[in-house]
Amino acid sequence: MLTFILWLILLVLCWPLALLALVLYPVVWLLLLPFRLLGIAVGGVLQLVWAVVTLPARVLRGLARVGTRFPRTA
Repeated sequence: MLTFILWLILLVLCWPLALLALVLYPVVWLLLLPFRLLGIAVGGVLQLVWAVVTLPARVLRGLARVGTRFPRTA
């Protein structure tokens, strides 16, 4: 609701700027869309690399927990 009120104030005070922003917003969004998709892809790749790097530590930590849960009897 606050955004709508701000748009109305902008329309009353400076209507050419408000109309220009209203027209250019979808164009800018379309121009920035590939960068957003690239950011999602890079984030996924970095998460995959982090999971592969930390996998040995997580496996060893899991084995240590299993070893303390079931003590060996000789």
